[in-house]
Amino acid sequence: MRITWEQASARRLERQFLSAPGVKVSVAEVVEEMLGAHAQVMSAAELSVGVRLAGVTRQDVRAALGEERSLVKTFGPRGTIHLLPSAGLPVWSGALSALPAAPSPFAPEIRLTAGQTEEVVAAIGDALEGASLTIDELTAEVVARTGPWAGDEVMPAFQTMWPRWRQVMHLAGHAGVLCFGPNRGRKVTYTRPPRFTPLPANAAVSLLVREHLRSYGPATPAHFAKWLGTSRSWAAEVFASLASAGEIERVDFAPVDGPAWVVTGDTGFPASAPRGVRLLPYFDAYGIAAQPRESLFPGVAYERALARGQAGNYPVVLVDGVVAGVWHQRRQGRRTTVTVELFGELTGARRRELEAQAERVGEVLEARAELVLGAVTVGPHA
Repeated sequence: MRITWEQASARRLERQFLSAPGVKVSVAEVVEEMLGAHAQVMSAAELSVGVRLAGVTRQDVRAALGEERSLVKTFGPRGTIHLLPSAGLPVWSGALSALPAAPSPFAPEIRLTAGQTEEVVAAIGDALEGASLTIDELTAEVVARTGPWAGDEVMPAFQTMWPRWRQVMHLAGHAGVLCFGPNRGRKVTYTRPPRFTPLPANAAVSLLVREHLRSYGPATPAHFAKWLGTSRSWAAEVFASLASAGEIERVDFAPVDGPAWVVTGDTGFPASAPRGVRLLPYFDAYGIAAQPRESLFPGVAYERALARGQAGNYPVVLVDGVVAGVWHQRRQGRRTTVTVELFGELTGARRRELEAQAERVGEVLEARAELVLGAVTVGPHA
């Protein structure tokens, strides 16, 4: 079976609630289909979810996180901060904890041993049981439960030094013993998510691969490894094992050399090409996961909308399934100016869609939006 880029894009957009916003779908269900919403910048996560759901604002996303607790803010793919569905934590924890250890960026004298890592992760879980702690409070608790070595300020970070234990903070998130709690004024706090039992590693990895292929397939092991931030060779072994077990099947995907994969039996694709205009914020899941990147960012978009090949640093304009511009929003009180830089001309119909999208951005952010067409002069991730 041969699948074109247009067919893949149309199905991905449909499943991502980007061909049409979801109706009668919960915030958590949308985040589940996205395979997490990048939340390093919380307003971007709120916008990622909001543009996929009819009538939803940032308050609905905040309620899902803080009141309903159907979402958890924690460390997800690539070790970065994500909103993840609470119901999916057993899968995420089992899969992320199974990833091969990445090479440490720190000098040997700074690193933690395997034993120290286990000790720190256990200490974090104990300290956060029933508590919400700032980073300084958590540091004190970890040091008290382990030893002074954990608090040595030897870890280079943002022109300062952090205590040694923080280099494995993301592993505590993967283990399910740490997540973000409610802010205490301007200070971030950490807490422990409701207790759960992680899915066994093999089952969790298998399920995560199949969920990724359902949302973003066809994909190769290299695409999956890039999205997850792990070893290509490990991903290739996982895909080979799943193929042997009959859980995934090979297809020919026109933009790539060699085989690509879909979930076994999941071979239905829309007959029509992708259509429509969408504004996606920083690090939106679609721009990160939809591969190959050269097809999603064609021509000038590859240079203008990426940062040295890395996606997510610029909010992007999707037109008919490909990146056709960048944009930036600047909020002042109850108003926000949405500046859009296009890489080509839009038809009248597409221009009206763009105007509607700018209005939708304002609705999600609870502001009145003004669309301006012109150069985006700010740098990446500004």
